[in-house]
Order: sequence, then structure tokens, then C-alpha cells
Amino acid sequence: MTLFDPEPPADRPRRRLVAEADGGARGNPGPAAYGALVCDAETGELLAEEGLPIGVATNNVAEYRGLVAALELARAIDPTAEVEVRMDSKLVIEQMAGRWKIKHPDLKPLALRAAALRPPAVTWVWFPRERNKRADALVNAALDGKPVTRSIA
Repeated sequence: MTLFDPEPPADRPRRRLVAEADGGARGNPGPAAYGALVCDAETGELLAEEGLPIGVATNNVAEYRGLVAALELARAIDPTAEVEVRMDSKLVIEQMAGRWKIKHPDLKPLALRAAALRPPAVTWVWFPRERNKRADALVNAALDGKPVTRSIA
């Protein structure tokens, strides 16, 4: 097993994780933050979370920063896990799934970082904003001066 191509031992199935991420900017660009969390796919137990301000940025940059944080959290929990990434950013999901091109120069380095953190098995899922409440709450807490520093259970 290597850091870049992790595989679980043959006698153990891959752990399944759900990573949720969001980003937002008050103004576009404006004060921005991201939120990321990881749960066990079987039990729904919250395993890790983070919500931090990132200064002035666009909404799309904040969304990508949330994705990077979620993938870092998932990797810290289990680098061999199968991860379902859920976001309300259609742009980020479609770009990471390879269906849309990444044209904006500010997004390219973030997309490359996310690709480097890509789990061995990943599913990209877009879902409506109203279903992304937990990650959104982390974004708003960070923007309101109540950041949630990285914690992993």
C-alpha cells in the first residue's frame, strides 16, 4: 500500500465514507469560508468536520476549498476508503467527475489538489442546497466568526 494508491488488505472490505462540502462568499468575491465533514456511510456517525474562513474569494473558490478539506478529512480517517462526495455545487461535481472542463485559472490549482487527494474509489453526487445543511452551517458559522477547527473522531 502506498500513499498515492492505497489498497485495503485483501481480507478487509473497503470502508465507506460520505464527505459533504460547501463553500460560500458574502459578495462574489467577498468574505468567504468553507465547510467540510465526513460521516460513516453505514451508521451516519460524524467522524470529522471543519469550517474555516478563507479571506476574500469567489463562491467557486470557496466551494473547491471545501472539497479539498473534505477529501483531506476522509484521507486522514482511512486512505483506502470508498468515498461518496456530496456537494450542492454542480460546477465542482461536474468538473471533478470529468464531465465539464475547468476553465477559470483560479480553480485549476484547487482542482489539481482535489484530484491528488482523490480516493481510490469515489462517487461524485450533486444534491440540492437544502440537503447540504450541515456543511452550509459550518460555512455560515465560519463567516459569523465562529470557525470550527479540524477535528477527527
